[in-house]
Amino acid sequence: MRAFTSVLAGATLVAGFGAAQASDNRSLGGAVLLAGAAVCGCQWWKSAGPVPALLSEGVVVLAFAGSHALAKPIGAWPAVAVVAVATTAITYAIAKPKVTTALV
Repeated sequence: MRAFTSVLAGATLVAGFGAAQASDNRSLGGAVLLAGAAVCGCQWWKSAGPVPALLSEGVVVLAFAGSHALAKPIGAWPAVAVVAVATTAITYAIAKPKVTTALV
């Protein structure tokens, strides 16, 4: 589940930008991004706890902002691809599942 959620976070950036481009509606892209980030955040919170979840959500927000900064020098789609891959890798590293020990 950890890998899936991290991949979903990266894919959410791509899907949000794709929705905005295809519809010519930035709000729709933002809604896609928000929905994906909410799903990922809930999963990270359940599996890794609040601190890793909040840090991972911060990565998504920084990636979104970073894609705008990268778009001018490398192009919009390459920028989104770079931040999506980085988001996947970084959130995978941050959101390690909590280790629980059950006393029986």
